[in-house]
Amino acid sequence: MRQLRSLIAVAALLGCVAPVCAADGPPVLLRPAGVFTAEDATVHSGWAVLVQGERIIAVGAEDDVARPPGTRLIDLPGATLLPGLMDLHSHVFLHPYDETSWNDQVLKEPVPYRTIEAAGHVAASLQAGFTTLRDLGTEGAGYADLSVRRAIDEGMIPGPRLVVATRAIVATGCYGPGPRGFRPDLELPRGAQEACGVPEILAAVREQAGHGADWIKVYADFGCGPQGAEVPTFTEEELRRLVEASHLLGRRVAAHATTPEGMRRAALAGVDTIEHGYGGTAKVFQLMAEHDVAYFPTLTAAEAYAEYFDGYVRGEGPPSEGMKRAERAFRAALDAGVTIGCGSDVGVFAHGTSYRELEWMVRAGMHPDQALLAATAVGAKVLGRESDLGRIRPGYLADLVAVEGDPTQDISLAARVIFVMKGGVIYKEP
Repeated sequence: MRQLRSLIAVAALLGCVAPVCAADGPPVLLRPAGVFTAEDATVHSGWAVLVQGERIIAVGAEDDVARPPGTRLIDLPGATLLPGLMDLHSHVFLHPYDETSWNDQVLKEPVPYRTIEAAGHVAASLQAGFTTLRDLGTEGAGYADLSVRRAIDEGMIPGPRLVVATRAIVATGCYGPGPRGFRPDLELPRGAQEACGVPEILAAVREQAGHGADWIKVYADFGCGPQGAEVPTFTEEELRRLVEASHLLGRRVAAHATTPEGMRRAALAGVDTIEHGYGGTAKVFQLMAEHDVAYFPTLTAAEAYAEYFDGYVRGEGPPSEGMKRAERAFRAALDAGVTIGCGSDVGVFAHGTSYRELEWMVRAGMHPDQALLAATAVGAKVLGRESDLGRIRPGYLADLVAVEGDPTQDISLAARVIFVMKGGVIYKEP
C-alpha cells in the first residue's frame, strides 16, 4: 500500500513539473457552478472569478466580471470553487505508523531519505487541494523542513505554502526515541530539541527562530509520568518565558497539550494555538476562549491511532476510547466558543488525505460550512495571513480549489478535487 501511495505521489510530482502559470500568460476566468468565498456560509451560483498573475482581480456574477482581451476560460461545471484549503497541523517528514513505526522512522530512515519522502508528501497534499500546511516539527529530521520550504518557494518542487516549526521544543528526557525502553548509556537522536529550565528554553527558541522557523512549537505535556502517563512537562513560568521570547522574535507559538493542566498552563502562558487537547474540559476550553487561543483538534490522528494500536477498523464497529475522548473534547470546545481550525496531524496517516479531518469535524458537531471556514478563513487568521489568504476576494492570492458538487451540503465532496491553483499557478485541472 505504501508503495502504491509513493507511486501516486511521484506521479503527482511529475505531473506538476511544468504547471500553468497565469503570470506567464493571459488572465484566467474560472466559471464553476458555485463560489464559496469564505466570507460567510453562502455558495454563490452563477459567479465567476478572474485571476491575473498570482492574484484574484475580480469576483462576482459572471455578467459583472469584465474579461480583458485574450482571457482564458476554464469551465468547472457542477463544481464549487473554494479558497485553497489549509491543514495547520501536519508532519511532512512522517508517514503512517502501520508502514513504519515512529521510532524506526527516526532511527532508521536517514534525513536525506526522509527529505525525498517529504517532497512526495507535499505534492500529494497540494493535489488534494491543500494549498497551505503548517508543519509542526520535523520529528528528528532537524532543520530539513527549511530546505523543503525553500524548494517549494523557488519552484523546484510542487507543494503547498509551507509554514514550518523546525525541531520543536521538549522537556529534557520527555520525548522519543526513548529514553524509556533503551539502554541508559545510549545517546539516541531525538525527535525534538530538549531544553531544561528557562536559559535552555530561551536558547532553543532563539536558535530555531534564527535558523528560520516560522512558528515555535512546544510540548506542554507528554507521556513522561509513571508508566508513560501524560503529565505537564514545563512550568507555567517556563512556558510564559518561551512565549515572550517567541513573540519578541515575531514568532507565534503552538503548544502540544493533551492534559487539562498542560492546556491550562499553555493558555495562561499566552500560546497562540493548542494542538490535540484530547483531555480538555469545559473549564479549560472556556479559558482558551477567554484568552483567544485557537484549537486544532487532530481528530483523524485519534482515529489513526485506534486503527494502528486498538484494532479499530475504519467505518466499522464502535469507536475506541481514544476516539470518544477526542470527540468529547471537540464538542466541549465548540460549546465554549473556542476558535477551531483544521489541523489533522497528517503524516500520522497518509498524506493527501487531510480531507478526513473535515469529515470528522462534521461528524463531531460542525456544519459543513463551518468546517470549510475552519480550513480557510479561520486558518488564515491564525497564521496572520487574513489580509491575503483564506478567502476569495479581489487582491487576495489566487489559491483556489474546485471540488465536485457542493461541499457545504456534503463535506465528503471535499475529497473530490478537480482543480488546484496556488498563487495563480494551475497544478490540477479537469
